Amino acid sequence: MMPLVAIVGRPNVGKSTLFNRLLGHRKAIVDDMPGVTRDRNYGIVQKYDVPFTLIDTGGFEPVTEDRLLQQMREQSQLAMEEADVILFLLDGREGLTPADSEVAEMLRRVRKPVFYVVNKVDGEKLEEAAGEFYALGVANLFTISAEHNRGIGDLMEEVVKAFPRQGKDDVPEDVTKIAVIGRPNVGKSSIVNRLLGFERVVANPTPGTTRDSVDTYFTCNRKQYLLIDTAGIRRKGRVSQKLEKYSVVDALRSIERADVVLVVVDAEEGVTEQDAKIAGYAFEAGRACIFVVNKWDALEKDTSSVGKFTDRIRTNFKFLSFAPIVFISALTGQRIHRVMEEVEKVFEQYAKRVSTSQLNQVFTEATAAHQPPIFMGRRVKLLYATQVSAKPPTFMIFCNRPEGIHFSYERYIVNKLREAFGFMGTPLRLVLKGKNADRKRK
Repeated sequence: MMPLVAIVGRPNVGKSTLFNRLLGHRKAIVDDMPGVTRDRNYGIVQKYDVPFTLIDTGGFEPVTEDRLLQQMREQSQLAMEEADVILFLLDGREGLTPADSEVAEMLRRVRKPVFYVVNKVDGEKLEEAAGEFYALGVANLFTISAEHNRGIGDLMEEVVKAFPRQGKDDVPEDVTKIAVIGRPNVGKSSIVNRLLGFERVVANPTPGTTRDSVDTYFTCNRKQYLLIDTAGIRRKGRVSQKLEKYSVVDALRSIERADVVLVVVDAEEGVTEQDAKIAGYAFEAGRACIFVVNKWDALEKDTSSVGKFTDRIRTNFKFLSFAPIVFISALTGQRIHRVMEEVEKVFEQYAKRVSTSQLNQVFTEATAAHQPPIFMGRRVKLLYATQVSAKPPTFMIFCNRPEGIHFSYERYIVNKLREAFGFMGTPLRLVLKGKNADRKRK
């Protein structure tokens, strides 16, 4: 599992600016695939020696009566609990405040690496003034300017050194890991219990695991599975420590650990914007996905109900057009067997590899039927393709000008690969390899 770094601090100290600087792009992510545009408060940073998950928290006010600020504080505390490393950001222009001292007092009780980072230090005078922050009782301060990229390299060099050593995953390689995600109260735990109950006669009770644990091993059709139950992912403003034991961070880590993700949607409430955001987390993580529409028994239906709900999902989740949809009732057990049938199918596609000869035959036919675009007066040449990895299937395409390939042409290639090889339920990744530059696409 990738290390997790949380940025905490008072409002307006530059947390989001640092987040964007480390991530390499602005926080508002606009994907080329329609339906994936949204703001988010996490990201995967891959430009340093060790890739890690970065969390940008809301402003932390230790003592406040404002309900919104209280919720932001609770979210910060949750992120601090889950994180491996904490970056405590301070404002070098405003100077040391009583609120900074209170947060520092809290952090002294945290048994994990904490880096005290003074931001907005973009000159010698501010560098000298930053010395007042040593009053917090810390041995070392890092002075940076997130806006001007000053001091970031030295900071991250030490942060990477502080990451916990990654041990070998103790989950056997032949075990398929399934994460159940969704908004609160859509029936995730009921689905988990129904799946385990349905297969109770062939369950494999691994020592140390119980029905109440987050991770549960079981056997279905002679295959081993690990079922990962997650907390409901609430909208950022509704996250409350009193209401939820686990944070959004916990759910994101569960997605990261999984092979197949069950995106649970409430049939009674219909498709919501938050459902799309949650599904987007799984898509961006490159996991195989299945839509599970729960509480289907509670609706009054006619012959067109399934078709209408399917159209609604396809409209709102265009970026997951490859994901199968299962309509179930965890309460009654209606069609619950279909879930594991689909899991088995999509995992096979998620781990699929195709030979280079088969791949290039399809690739050649596709480029001949629809030639690559013209870039700077010359047509881009696509030479050949090869699959470089699975889980998810990732293909490297060698060409002379990667920057000349528009995302619409990449989508065309992806569609041709799906037509030829299936890949149901799994995202595909393209890596455009050229002489001077590479580009990755989801």
